[in-house]
Amino acid sequence: MPQTPSVATTALMFSDAGALPWAEEDWAAALQPPTVLIADDDEGVRELLAFKLRAAGYRTLEADDGRTALALAVNERPQLVLLDVGMPGLDGLGFCYELHSSPQTAGIPVIIISGRGAAADVLLGHMSGAEDYLVKPFSPAELLRRVERLVPLEG
Repeated sequence: MPQTPSVATTALMFSDAGALPWAEEDWAAALQPPTVLIADDDEGVRELLAFKLRAAGYRTLEADDGRTALALAVNERPQLVLLDVGMPGLDGLGFCYELHSSPQTAGIPVIIISGRGAAADVLLGHMSGAEDYLVKPFSPAELLRRVERLVPLEG
């Protein structure tokens, strides 16, 4: 009977596995592009924003009202929220207040996108917790510049 040579096997061990910066299940999330939640009751605006952001390399989530947007923010933890002020149910200012009231979501930056551009509206947006305020209509280049400032793409 022919003898097969024995093959040595080596087990690989990672002695510093406990020192990894993320839990194993977080590695897949770390490899994905930054996620932007778009909350606007106007479907056309949501689609345009999502198209521009995906073309730039971002992942997008969409909601057509404040309650749905808040649930997505809590469950998905996007890196940024683009938020319309006038939405049914929970409006954008209420959403912003609730988002920043929770320790789990307080660090998610918000850019309010609104047709209301008076100084008082912008001030109220910032007082509710928004990091930036963009008045409609706006250029896609300006939107991407502001998004990139708050959530840069790696690479």
